[in-house]
Amino acid sequence: MDPVVMGTSTMNLDERFLSFGFPFVRLSPVGGLSDDMKKWQTAKNKNSLVRKLELSDKGKGFIELLQQLTICDSVSDKDFEDRFKELSTRAENHQVFVIEARSGKIVATGSVFIERKFIRNCGKVGHIEDIVVDANARGMQLGKKIINALTDYAHSMGCYRVILDCSVENKAFYEKCGYKQKEIQMVKYFI
Repeated sequence: MDPVVMGTSTMNLDERFLSFGFPFVRLSPVGGLSDDMKKWQTAKNKNSLVRKLELSDKGKGFIELLQQLTICDSVSDKDFEDRFKELSTRAENHQVFVIEARSGKIVATGSVFIERKFIRNCGKVGHIEDIVVDANARGMQLGKKIINALTDYAHSMGCYRVILDCSVENKAFYEKCGYKQKEIQMVKYFI
């Protein structure tokens, strides 16, 4: 599969908008998928506002959205393209999902990566990261849609569990999404 093509819509602009009035773009069809990814794509109807990150999303405010979450310096077009290509070559193990408003602005995002383990019969664990909804789009259930899409993707890839870290302030939100507190996170930063 050509990694640059992955995540690029084959639909025209009119086909990409939802017909029932929500100002968001549908999930883009993608060619060259594995059977697991095809199963996930056909099972995601309830998350139809969510789509995979596309190369063009840098120009739609994707980096600025991440800056609402954490430290995220500006990223050059070349660096963005290089990272996009790198992630595309690992598509089944690392997905970045977005929601795009009708205006063309990216208003929500999140990612999941699949860890392959030796325990649990060589099982898999999904790790959800970098969930953020634009400050002006909060309260519209977009965060829940991203979480549900990432969770469904991990489940479709055979993960026996999905984990995420969050701040105490966001605990209630994730509980509403079906997650529960377990154990304690530890971290060590190198910068």
